[in-house]
Amino acid sequence: MRAIRYDRYGPPEVLRPVDIPEPVAQRGQVLVRVHAAGVHPVELDVRAGKLRRVLRGPLPRGIGADFTGVIEAVGDGVDPARAGERAWGVMPHLTVGSTAELVAVPAPLVTPAPASISLTEAAALPAAGTTILRALTGKIPVGEGTRLLVRGAAGGAGVLAVQLGRKLGAHVTALARAEHLGLVSGLGADVALDYRTTEVAGLGTFDVVLDLVGKDFGAYRKVVKPGGRLIALAMDPDHLVRSFVSTLRPGIVAFTNNPGTAELTALTRAVDDGVLRPVVAEVLAMQDAAQAHRRLEHGGVAGRIVLELS
Repeated sequence: MRAIRYDRYGPPEVLRPVDIPEPVAQRGQVLVRVHAAGVHPVELDVRAGKLRRVLRGPLPRGIGADFTGVIEAVGDGVDPARAGERAWGVMPHLTVGSTAELVAVPAPLVTPAPASISLTEAAALPAAGTTILRALTGKIPVGEGTRLLVRGAAGGAGVLAVQLGRKLGAHVTALARAEHLGLVSGLGADVALDYRTTEVAGLGTFDVVLDLVGKDFGAYRKVVKPGGRLIALAMDPDHLVRSFVSTLRPGIVAFTNNPGTAELTALTRAVDDGVLRPVVAEVLAMQDAAQAHRRLEHGGVAGRIVLELS
């Protein structure tokens, strides 16, 4: 089967489609014929080697943390009726490699995909959607009248945070590029501001700051109300230790997402109920993975780039 792999750290050009052995569904696993996979910004730092001290593991390595597709086979201990299921899911925690024609994944990490959108659209959602749901309904619940600031609001996770915050009744202030302010306003932001021209100190104060950028935590912590929280969902790859230490300060919450059946099922329900909708920036073929990474490195991508495999 074909999969995207890289055998050395470096620029996007190290990504290439290769032939590798087909996986087999082991006990407790399902084998998914992948239709599409999302491209996540953190993959750029992993591919470049910036996180090699944190995410250790042998090369060659794949890309992709989530996927959509159809269950082709099941291993022992899994309901045989799941074969043929239109599904979506995530790779095991801190594991990548979903940009491949077939993936064998623990069955609890794969659930029925939303019926209301295509498998290509759905590929923009599993990892980011479960993260945002956990952040705003679990870690720091947002509700009616909450003042919420979303930093990085036009990115693949940010567009979901704006939507969810609005649906939960929060007053949402979104920081994004000037060219994306119309998008985030249309998704529900009450206030949309160009992050490049906005003074942090002039923003006012917020109950919750959701940070999807990973830099200048100190400046944004100052606009959190007493008793409020800054949720840090990104780190500065060039200053990992400094970023990590910053998240240990009072008032800052950080976590790595590790979703399972319950979280994926909740996300499916949120999509089919109209709470969340995907924002797909571009759809490319699997063999164009390097182009997708170049686009993300250039900046200005609104929503999620999706790679189609079938």
